[in-house]
Amino acid sequence: MKIFVVFPFFIKFIFVVPILVGIFGVLLPSFGYFPEIGGNKLSLDVFGQLIREPTLPNSILLTIFSGISSTLISLILAIFLSAIISSGDFLWCQKRILANFIVAINRSLISLIAIPHAAIALGFAFLISPSGWIIRWISLGFSGWDTPPELETLQDSMGISLILGLLLKETPYLLLMILISLPQIKFKQYIYIGQSLGYGLFDCWLKLILPQIYPLIRLPVFAVLVFSLSVVDVALILGPTTPPTLSILIMQWMENPDINFRFVASAGAVLLFLISFFSIVTWRFLEWVFLENHNNWQINGKRRSGKILQIFTILCGVIVVVICFLNILCLLFWSFSNRWAYPNVLPSIWTWGNWERYWNSLQETILITLEVGLISTTIALFLAIGYLENENYIKTKVKMNSFWWIYLPLLVPQATFLLGIQILSISLHLDGTMIFLIWSHLLFVLPYIFLSFSDSWRSLDHRMLMTAQCLGSSPLRNLFRIKLSLLFKPLLVTMAIGLSVSIAQYLPTLFAGGGRFSTLTTEAVSYASSGDMRVIGVFAFLQSILPLIGILLAFLIPKFFYRHRSEMT
Repeated sequence: MKIFVVFPFFIKFIFVVPILVGIFGVLLPSFGYFPEIGGNKLSLDVFGQLIREPTLPNSILLTIFSGISSTLISLILAIFLSAIISSGDFLWCQKRILANFIVAINRSLISLIAIPHAAIALGFAFLISPSGWIIRWISLGFSGWDTPPELETLQDSMGISLILGLLLKETPYLLLMILISLPQIKFKQYIYIGQSLGYGLFDCWLKLILPQIYPLIRLPVFAVLVFSLSVVDVALILGPTTPPTLSILIMQWMENPDINFRFVASAGAVLLFLISFFSIVTWRFLEWVFLENHNNWQINGKRRSGKILQIFTILCGVIVVVICFLNILCLLFWSFSNRWAYPNVLPSIWTWGNWERYWNSLQETILITLEVGLISTTIALFLAIGYLENENYIKTKVKMNSFWWIYLPLLVPQATFLLGIQILSISLHLDGTMIFLIWSHLLFVLPYIFLSFSDSWRSLDHRMLMTAQCLGSSPLRNLFRIKLSLLFKPLLVTMAIGLSVSIAQYLPTLFAGGGRFSTLTTEAVSYASSGDMRVIGVFAFLQSILPLIGILLAFLIPKFFYRHRSEMT
């Protein structure tokens, strides 16, 4: 249908234009031009003031170290996990129960994508803090500590806790991106060929599959890298405070009562953009060195069995899953806790009072969270379907890397273009409106919606549609009566993923909401600084459980509707 031709142009407009406008909106104040607060001329004085900030050098080093380290470790772990999960090579474990256990770990890792970053960070903070759950269990069984030990396990100066917190969330995402990209190459045949030549599983993956699969996941890797360099909510909870990361410094300057610090915040946002850009360039250069230029390791003929590495990889996957679900359990316990003194491993007094005390405010917060999430997800799904239907109309398919512009909101630091958009929205009197809030969430929901739904759409057997057209069915009727019916389950799963992405948005809600709209994420992060574990547990548990409920419903509803058609469930 010709009407779908406009969708690619419309999506490019709502993606490319806002990013350019946001960067332009933050670039002018960084050079001192912001007439609304007294900046009427361009100069370099703002950057001079930024350079004189005493905590800036250490903040930059911490940002680069934590961002690159978490991305690199997550990518390596995701590659090894995908090698084990996708190969189906469980011959080294003779017991079938262990193979089923690995499949269960795979499904658990994928489901972790639904849990927001802030919820994972808050639960992880409860686990690893000096008075946290892990120390309590150690104290109970081994150490006998009567008081919390003086250990720097949380918000340490090296940012190790921040790296581990990012690792818990980024590994499942990169694993999913690899598994989605695998069908585009004949990876099974390469594994069989490699094993017939005496290579182990990981050797086959690193030498034969990784060079082909990595270009397909390059943009998601860059998105993870930029997010790790510019993350705010996780850094507020797990990151060091003296000094903080550069993104936290920018937030502190934005919230400073002295309005002149808005100029410094803008200059800091430009600096963060440059750091992210040069990090991507450096990463791409190292890719070229190891995969294209110095690739002797691919043809050196060395063969390794890799059995120990397989066991270690599975163990790491189990640890990631267990820690994430312990995070949720710890949040649940704190939400019902009245007294949970150290070193007790469980609350000594349980209560419903924490939920009753905040229930009135929770209702409004949940309503706003779901309203923004469902509306932005619905719009994103409508745009994705329109774009994919246009592919069918013009008889072409778009590979992941050629769809690069949809990744722009993920490849530019949020603190950069959102700050610029907020500055311009104030001039246009759009700041703090529901429409602006939904649109800011849409920028981040649509990329995940498209990635989740496009493969299912493109793999649909079009012979059924051709048969329907031969019987006189119109293209629009085919879309609603055949395509969407057959894709009912992927459609619901995609909506659940889009909702979880919307729930997780912290900085877009903070900038676009203007303090007038509060979601579960903004409330949970704001309460994180209060030190009240009970209220944190209430908001963070709800923040983590709502996306999981969405994923669960997405799998159960098709089973109910298609209970008499087993192939469609």
